[in-house]
Amino acid sequence: MGSKLYKALFMAIGIFSLGYMIYGTGLLVIWENINRTGIWFLPVIGSWLVIYILNALAFRAIIREPHLPETNMSFWSVLRLTISGYAINYITPFVALGGEPYRIMELKPTLGIQKATSSVLLYSLMHMFSHVLFWLASIVLIVAVVPLSDVMLAGCAILLVVGLILGYWFINVYKKGFTVSTFRLLEKVPFIKNKAREFATKNAETLYEVDDQIRVLYSDRRDAFYASLFYEFVARVIGCLEIYFTAHAIGMDMTLAQSLIVSSGSSLFANLIFFFPMQLGTREGGLALALRSVGLPAAQGIFIGVVLRIREIVWIIIGLALINRKTKNNQIDNPDQKLEPVPISSN
Repeated sequence: MGSKLYKALFMAIGIFSLGYMIYGTGLLVIWENINRTGIWFLPVIGSWLVIYILNALAFRAIIREPHLPETNMSFWSVLRLTISGYAINYITPFVALGGEPYRIMELKPTLGIQKATSSVLLYSLMHMFSHVLFWLASIVLIVAVVPLSDVMLAGCAILLVVGLILGYWFINVYKKGFTVSTFRLLEKVPFIKNKAREFATKNAETLYEVDDQIRVLYSDRRDAFYASLFYEFVARVIGCLEIYFTAHAIGMDMTLAQSLIVSSGSSLFANLIFFFPMQLGTREGGLALALRSVGLPAAQGIFIGVVLRIREIVWIIIGLALINRKTKNNQIDNPDQKLEPVPISSN
């Protein structure tokens, strides 16, 4: 698919989904909630600029390798891909992974297909891994702060075990890679096994190279690994501030610890029902349950959810605008190299 065609496709999907979100929320509701939030709406929006900057720092730490000059990309180009990629994820129905192919196709002319693919996969893994660690930290905080019944304690224990298992799985992926093993598994699935085998055979060299680069990040580039994980984890913590700001806009006496619990609880609920496009309805339900768990009015979860939805709409508009942002010679700008196409393997 040509560059112009796939960008046009993402734009078309984005505009349609954005219109659906605005229609579903209602222009009057959006305006009323912005007015009700008042000046607090600015730090809600601004907190996500800080989050995206941290995300971009994490992504750039993974991309950059000292012995590969082409990977020394400017921070702006990585930030642009970060924001636009997440905008596409917001509007992609089912699983919300549309931003990853977009990032790979944008990075490919500069980095080559193997490096572009491994960088995007590694960043996606790091983003999810930090989420698991954030949940684990939140469970410890919930047990320490929230009065829990025996049933709730048992639930926290189960989530803790599941989180530790997921953490162990992520570490194994970083040690061994996962693209080759994933396609070997797909080759055993009815209906798709022939296509999976054909793709794996045709792209064997690329898949092995991607796995090698995944392993190298953890084994040989530990500083970059931990720096990326640190940026992503801090971004998760800062993400709690939008709930804190929104709660104080309507006079709720919420502490930072409570905002962290509400943020982690609602995100866990939303991710358990990940196939809902744009998480319609799931976030509000998760917020209501999380607010009730810390002794705050559950009904306010609807208002907070609407404000967060409006914040998403604002950043989706910004992200879609950045998709068509032109860099010099229509390539990712790199301060240390001439912008020339990198030869790509035919595999």
